[in-house]
Amino acid sequence: MYAVIMAGGGGTRLHPLSRSERPKPFLPLLDDQSLLQRTVGRLLDGDELGLTPADITIVTDRRYERLLRDQLPEIPFLLEPMGRNTAAAIALATIAIDRPDDEVMLVVPADAHIDPAREGVYRAVLRTAGERLATGAFGIEDPLVTLGTQITRPATEFGYLVPDLANGEEIDGVQAYPLLRFEEKPDPAQAAMLADQPGVAWNAGIFLWRRSAIRAALERYTGLLRTIAPMATAPALLDRAYESIQKAVSIDVAVMEGAARNRSVAMAAMDVGWSDLGSWTALLQALGSRGEGAVVQAGETTDVDSDDLVVRRVDGRLGVIAPPERGSMTASQPVAILRGAAPDVERVRAMIDRCAEAGG
Repeated sequence: MYAVIMAGGGGTRLHPLSRSERPKPFLPLLDDQSLLQRTVGRLLDGDELGLTPADITIVTDRRYERLLRDQLPEIPFLLEPMGRNTAAAIALATIAIDRPDDEVMLVVPADAHIDPAREGVYRAVLRTAGERLATGAFGIEDPLVTLGTQITRPATEFGYLVPDLANGEEIDGVQAYPLLRFEEKPDPAQAAMLADQPGVAWNAGIFLWRRSAIRAALERYTGLLRTIAPMATAPALLDRAYESIQKAVSIDVAVMEGAARNRSVAMAAMDVGWSDLGSWTALLQALGSRGEGAVVQAGETTDVDSDDLVVRRVDGRLGVIAPPERGSMTASQPVAILRGAAPDVERVRAMIDRCAEAGG
């Protein structure tokens, strides 16, 4: 097995904390390590996966090369000329990382959170998915494997995995199924319907497949290999290839939805305290803080209360304030309103200070 970590995205739902200059994966949101450093450490810890630093490659926008070298100098990386979403990043990794065609590639996002107490369980699920599913399962010779996590609400920001419950089985303690459907970010009504269906899971953005399997899928469902492969040997040529990609799409839309319809996807279920930390509310929960958060864009007016916190930048530096009384405010720049979070102001301020000191 070898691992590919995808690190990118502007993290607009975490403004003004996450910015294009230093997006979410490179910020120390939960402790003194960045989310990317935590992700690498999580894969290397324990003996479940047997990975070494040489078995891990980080794929990111070339703008973040300095951040990568500062934070993880021992980890190999691939630099994209620009962000073109996860399908292009995975296509580049499939081409550029020289591993045997039958070896299993693990793909993980750089910025997901796993409950530290369940990281061993998480690695065990990855091992089983790699050894027992990605090498052939449910009559599929070379399945694409996706990991699903428990649904806690009818969210519209996640993809949903609809398994074939009648043909599932427990493999080494992991519940696994052939996948019937892969639905990317449904509307509210569809999300509510999916959330009520037994066995349906959120797509965690974690995949395992043989290198040959994802290459075949990319060739079948996209033109990305034909676009990128001839140009991947030189930065200037790769620039041209990426510029020619007219529509930046996720691997979910580009490959997984079609592959699921063609019954070539398997799903492994996991319960490991997963969160994508994709919103201020999710970040507050991971910090153990109360409240819900939302971004208010420049020019917008919103009500604030004395129980709220406001995260903003003053002269470019992050800071957090508590409104002295109930009222309204009009944002002159993007700010975050953390409603009901004032009782945990010290916890939030410690996180803001860590990020400010790291250059966030």
